[in-house]
Amino acid sequence: MNSTIETNSKNSTDMFKVEHKDSYAAWLQYKNIDNSALSNEYKHLWGSLNVLGNSLILETAKKELLSAISSMLGIEPAFAEPTQANLVLATKDSLGDLVDVDFDQLNDDGYVIKTVTSREEKQIFLVGKRDSGVLYAVFHLLRLMQSRNNLQQLDILENPKNQLRMLNQWDNMDGSIERGYAGNSIFYKDNQFSDELNRIEDYARLLSSVGINGIAINNVNVHKVETNLITSILLPKVAEVAAIFRAYGITTFLSVNYASTITIGNLSTADPLDPEVRQWWKEKAEEIYSYIPDFGGFLVKADSEHRPGPFTYGRNHADGANMLAEALQPFNGIVLWRCFVYNCLQDWRDRSTDRARAAYDHFKPLDGQFHSNVILQIKNGPMDFQVREGVSPLFGAMEKTNQMLEFQVTQEYTGQQRHLCYLVPQWKEVLDFDTYAKGEGSEVKRVVDGSLFQYKYSGITAVSNIGNDYNWTGHTLAQANLYGFGRLTWNPDLAAEDITDEWIGQTFGSDELVKETVSKMLLKSWSIYEKYTSPLGVGWMVNPHHHYGPNVDGYEYDVWGTYHFADWKGIGVDRTVKTGTGYTSQYFKENTDRFESIETCPDELLLFFHHVPYTHKLKSGVTVIQHIYNTHFEGVEEAEGLVESWLQLKDKIDQERFEDSLNRLQEQAKHSKEWRDIINTYFYRKSGIKDELNRKIY
Repeated sequence: MNSTIETNSKNSTDMFKVEHKDSYAAWLQYKNIDNSALSNEYKHLWGSLNVLGNSLILETAKKELLSAISSMLGIEPAFAEPTQANLVLATKDSLGDLVDVDFDQLNDDGYVIKTVTSREEKQIFLVGKRDSGVLYAVFHLLRLMQSRNNLQQLDILENPKNQLRMLNQWDNMDGSIERGYAGNSIFYKDNQFSDELNRIEDYARLLSSVGINGIAINNVNVHKVETNLITSILLPKVAEVAAIFRAYGITTFLSVNYASTITIGNLSTADPLDPEVRQWWKEKAEEIYSYIPDFGGFLVKADSEHRPGPFTYGRNHADGANMLAEALQPFNGIVLWRCFVYNCLQDWRDRSTDRARAAYDHFKPLDGQFHSNVILQIKNGPMDFQVREGVSPLFGAMEKTNQMLEFQVTQEYTGQQRHLCYLVPQWKEVLDFDTYAKGEGSEVKRVVDGSLFQYKYSGITAVSNIGNDYNWTGHTLAQANLYGFGRLTWNPDLAAEDITDEWIGQTFGSDELVKETVSKMLLKSWSIYEKYTSPLGVGWMVNPHHHYGPNVDGYEYDVWGTYHFADWKGIGVDRTVKTGTGYTSQYFKENTDRFESIETCPDELLLFFHHVPYTHKLKSGVTVIQHIYNTHFEGVEEAEGLVESWLQLKDKIDQERFEDSLNRLQEQAKHSKEWRDIINTYFYRKSGIKDELNRKIY
């Protein structure tokens, strides 16, 4: 079944909701509770309601709560006075002395869920420091209810660890999505904004339910049409979309064309030190805020992959970012300046050339030169969202400059949502990576939550994976990546297993076989994908441009060579100080020493840091070439095992989601064989070394 359906009318979202109810609802299923004892218990707890205060977000919280209660219990809570209501929603300003809450323990988005018993009646208080906290508390309570938890005695205090919890839409106004694998844009069509505003609202619900509080609604590669998003031509429509997200506690940002002064401003330059350029951006910021008073700010990709930037004028990234930051400063706006900067036309045949060095080399010397409302947005690895690569050494290297982490939820290099590849375990590894920036215990998660260097602004963002497919993500199981990103961004200390169980319970219900089977499938899938694709951290090996399918020597921009430097003797990139590109020196000493030495370098990253003979023995005792053969055969077997596991659930999951996922898993199993055969054949012919187990290699 093709999950992409064109949105041709204002009612198409309603059609999705009816015809594809379970697929469209994602993890906000709110299924009727058919356990009569539990249902009666919940009904007793939720019989009456009072909302103290009046705001757009509080109204959203109330609406979500009433809708969920109606769906799960078939009742509508009555209004009751605050001292009598079973459920009370309140903020710090409206709570009064109804219940004791230590607001000093809460940050701006934090909340308390607390059960109070009096006169043999129970009251559940959902209290936020601000109204956004109340909304997050509502979603937390509904998460517990969907998981059929006991609600009799709740005493929960939650604070998000990260200040900014964002998504970047790579949507274009023609309706396409760069690296989009789930249909077309829900925001745009035919160079106009979509009239499907209720679809955008449903997306806002999904994001708010996992704590997302910011969104950039257009592609970082800003084309001619999208440049007009910051003009009076399109700002009224941007304001409409911003109003939808505002109701769910989500701030709207825009990606901007650095050369807008030339493209739409009738100036001959975009030099950041030119007074006319600076004045133009100040006036432009004032215009934007006149439409959207709570506008978040600008996301900028500059001087990378043919995008314009300050280099044209002999300026640096601090010059460019600061010019925009000064324009936004009066309105408390911020600049998110991407660090994905490298010369895409460099000659990769030159082994001293190393794309991995680029971000650090460009930005480290500028530490302390950026304004306080600039955040450097850094990809998790120095290359490009590979199935495995080293963590970017830029994290923690700039103690005077705000930093945030960028992940990619959309599976550009990890199967494009046609393959199952659950990325939460990968993200956990990145977040838990110790930079040693201030000695042991300086993990990436402490850098980007701002606590290590007391950044003014910091957080985590990611490239979104949704489109207008009726199940949002193409592959139903890819919804788990979006859910997991939100939950992990809220609290990076959550265990991958716990996040996984949450998503399964809310998405598919409480059946034990479903929980156990889907959990194992998800948690193993990253390893499975890695086994039949790129070994030992070498990365890439995909078809150029669209990045799907095996192409061992594929490279994006020309026929200049490869990233892996495989020859008849060996494979890998020498990034050492002693004999290679010197990239390892960009880490703090503890990691430099670990990665510099073949003996201490983790095997899973060996080829990312070292060029070694095929006969080099890994810590497992297996040679590199034999590891390549073994893992590619194992990966196929395990991909086939995913199909077998899913087939066990045929009568336990609705037909649409079962069949859609089965089709994807079957494609994955078939495609894994293509990967296996092409990779193994290539390295057999390159090395001349046979498989020790005498399996068939073409």
